[in-house]
Amino acid sequence: MIVLYLGGITWFGARFRRSQHTLKDYFLGGKTIPWWAIALSIVSAETSTLTVIGTPVLSFQGNFGFLQVVFGYLLARIVIATLFLPAYFRGEMFTAYELMRVRFGDRIRRLTAGTFLLLRALAEGVRVVAISLVVAIVLGSGEKTSIVAILCLTLFYTYEGGMTAVIWTDVIQMCLYVAGALLSFWVILGEIAGGWSHVVAFAAPLGKFQVFDFGVSHLFTQTYSFWAGIIGGTFLTTASHGTEQLLVQRLLAAPSERQSRAALLASWVVIFVQFTLFLIIGVCLFTLYADRHWKPPDVPDKIYPLFIWEHLPTGVAGLVIAAILAAAMSNLSAALNSLASTTVMDFWKPLSPPKDDAHWLGISRYATVAWAAALFGVGLLARQWGGVLQAGLSIASILYGSLLGVFLLGLLTKRVGEAAAMCAMVVGLVLMLYIRFATPIAWTWYVLIGTAATFLTGLVASLFLKDTNAERS
Repeated sequence: MIVLYLGGITWFGARFRRSQHTLKDYFLGGKTIPWWAIALSIVSAETSTLTVIGTPVLSFQGNFGFLQVVFGYLLARIVIATLFLPAYFRGEMFTAYELMRVRFGDRIRRLTAGTFLLLRALAEGVRVVAISLVVAIVLGSGEKTSIVAILCLTLFYTYEGGMTAVIWTDVIQMCLYVAGALLSFWVILGEIAGGWSHVVAFAAPLGKFQVFDFGVSHLFTQTYSFWAGIIGGTFLTTASHGTEQLLVQRLLAAPSERQSRAALLASWVVIFVQFTLFLIIGVCLFTLYADRHWKPPDVPDKIYPLFIWEHLPTGVAGLVIAAILAAAMSNLSAALNSLASTTVMDFWKPLSPPKDDAHWLGISRYATVAWAAALFGVGLLARQWGGVLQAGLSIASILYGSLLGVFLLGLLTKRVGEAAAMCAMVVGLVLMLYIRFATPIAWTWYVLIGTAATFLTGLVASLFLKDTNAERS
C-alpha cells in the first residue's frame, strides 16, 4: 500500500510538467485552479503531518482545548478576506512581498521575503522530523534515511509540475489522510470494549472533552485558554495566511478575488472537522491505553503512528501510514515551491538583467532543488527541538509578529515609510526572541505581542524617520 501510494502520487504530480511554460504556470498554476481545490490545498498546507501525529497527543495528554485556537482561525480568515485580498488582487503578484515593494520599496520587500525564507526553513525542519518519526517506524530505518526518501520523492514532482502539481496532489493527499483518520478511528473504536459509549463514560469525567477554559489566573503562560486561543489564533492565522508565501501563493493562484475568498473561508470548515477528528482519536487512544494498561512510548508523538503500525491489520495500516505520508509530502511540496518562488521573484529576478520566462523557469527548478537540500540540513538540527506540533507553531510565531506588523503598517497607514517600517521589524523580532527564550509567556501570545510591538514602533519611528516613499500607492 505504501509503495503503491508513493509511486502513484509521484507519477501523478510529475505529469503536470507539460503544462509548465511560464513563471505564472509554475508558481501560480496559470491562475486557473478552482476555488474548492485551493480550499483543500490550503487545509493540506496548514495542517500536514504535525496535525496527524501531533494533535492526538494533545487530547491524549490533555483535552480538546486546542479547538479554542481553531475558532481564532475563523476570525483571522474574515480579516484576511476583508483587508488583505483586495490589496493582493490589485495587480498580478507572484509573492506576498511584492505588496511590500509597492507600498514601501525594494529594501523592505527583501527584508520581509528573507524573514519568510528563514521562518519557513525552520518550521519545515520540524515537519521533516515529524515525517522521519513515521517513516522510521515503517522502514525500521534511521531518521536520515527516512528524511531523504520523502524529500527526494516530493522534490521530483514539485520540480516537474510546479504549483499545479502541488495543489492537485494536495487535493488527493488531503482526501487520503482524512479517509485514513476515519478508518483508524473506526478500528481503534473496535478495539475498545463497549465502543464509543465506554470512551465517553471513561473520558468525560476526566475532562477530556473540555473545549473552553475561561480562566485568567495564568492568562499569559497557559497555552490553551479561551483568550489565548481566540486572540492568539486570530493573530497567528492572519500572519500565516495573510503574509506567508506558503499560503498566500495559493490564494493568488485563484482566478479572481471572489474565488480566493471562497477558498479561504471554506477551508476553515474542513480545518475544524479535521482537528476535531484527530482530537477524538487521541481520547480513544487514551481510553484504550488505560483499559489495557499499556505504557505510552517515550516519544509522545509516536503514540498514533506506532499504534497504527503495530495494531491495525496489514492493509489498513498501510493505508493509514500512506495517509500520514500524504500529509507530509503535501506540505513539503508546498514549502519547496513557495521557497523557490520567493527566492526567484523577490531576490534573483529583480537583480538580474531581463530574460525570457524559459530561462527563469529553469532557475526556479534549480532553486527548488537547492531548498530541498537546505531542508534536509535543517531537519537534522530540528530533532532536538521537542514535541513536533508545538515546536513548529512556536518557531513560526516568533517571526510572524514582525511580518504581520509591517504588513498592517503598509495596509493601514500612509505616513509610515520604508526606513521606519524596517526599524519596526527589527525591534519586533528582537523583542520576540527575548520573550521566547527569557520569559514563560505561552507561544499563543507571541504573534499578538510581536505585531503590536512592530506596529507601534513603526508609528513612533515615522515621527523621526521621514521617507519620500511614505505616500506610495
